[in-house]
Amino acid sequence: MFDLDNSAAPALTAYGWDDGFAERFTPYAGQGFVPGRIVRVDRGRLDAVVADGDGVRTVLADTALVATSDPMRVPCTGDWAVIDLENGRVGDHVDGVVRALLPRRTAFVRSASSKRSEGQILAANVDHAVIAVSLAEELDLGRIERFVSLAWESGAQPLVALTKADLAPDPEGLAHLVADAETAAPGVQVLAVSSATGGGVEVLAAVLAGGTSVLLGRSGAGKSTLANALVGEYVQDVQAIRDRDGKGRHTTTTRDLLALPGGGVLIDTPGLRGVGMWDAEAGLARTFSDVEALAGECRFHDCAHETEPGCAVLAAVENGALPERRLVSYRKLQRENLRIVAKTDARVRAEIRRDWRQKQALGRHMMERKRGPRE
Repeated sequence: MFDLDNSAAPALTAYGWDDGFAERFTPYAGQGFVPGRIVRVDRGRLDAVVADGDGVRTVLADTALVATSDPMRVPCTGDWAVIDLENGRVGDHVDGVVRALLPRRTAFVRSASSKRSEGQILAANVDHAVIAVSLAEELDLGRIERFVSLAWESGAQPLVALTKADLAPDPEGLAHLVADAETAAPGVQVLAVSSATGGGVEVLAAVLAGGTSVLLGRSGAGKSTLANALVGEYVQDVQAIRDRDGKGRHTTTTRDLLALPGGGVLIDTPGLRGVGMWDAEAGLARTFSDVEALAGECRFHDCAHETEPGCAVLAAVENGALPERRLVSYRKLQRENLRIVAKTDARVRAEIRRDWRQKQALGRHMMERKRGPRE
């Protein structure tokens, strides 16, 4: 039986087990259950690492007892599960069943679809969200802002990794790309890394050591290659990108939790074609802290930063203090986030309708003034 004392399972400590999770496991202690960290989920079953003497072993567990239609409560890579290895075997090839999931500390969530009001959890109990952006193509600052906003909202510390740095034209050009990324992600560390040359990999590994990190980005961003470099061995398949558009195929097809040699674990995820906003108001405020600070100086507290007089945000765009691209991105992500929230919040839907009616009334009033008094 598993002892709640962390010293009884030093190997699990390397996977993120600590006093906080031990306390959450207390209600299940003494029932023959063991804690396990989920390393992979696939079709109603999952792989998890559990303590085995001084080491760990991987077990296959069935998830039927925790099955739910709520996508926010399904088991996810990075979760800590309560596993029954003694009772409830469901087949010759299954080691046990999952009895419960321990409460999550953090969860990286995206919108499952722009047409549905469901979220999808990509990784749980994460300390660092590493956003991989390839320098083999034009730097997409809007994508960085989107990922960073969701990372802040998740409770994890975002970090931007500019991969394939060896493809940068020269050191000066690379420095400019890093600076541009830093502008798009205030307060976030930006590292240029190259899995081919090893440049920046040791620095990134040192930042991630001892915690749980998730590697995120689009296909072809070099996530699997970077994961191999961080782990120090070939653990993820790598495929070449297409010459015609610089895009890659989904090399990683499941979310895998990998142990890092310097301590801690890394969750590698499949390439993401799209990442929709999901109730990320606080995350957007941190990502666009420069815009938010300027907004506090506007004449009207409800300024939309469009045509209002005394708008400090528009004034900053006009004098070059704030890039217009950044304001456009801010508006776009705010609108998208509001639409997602409105799908599940009746109060927000009512506010949107009221605001729309007010704008319609104002538009009619301005048109009447323009036409002049009727005969």
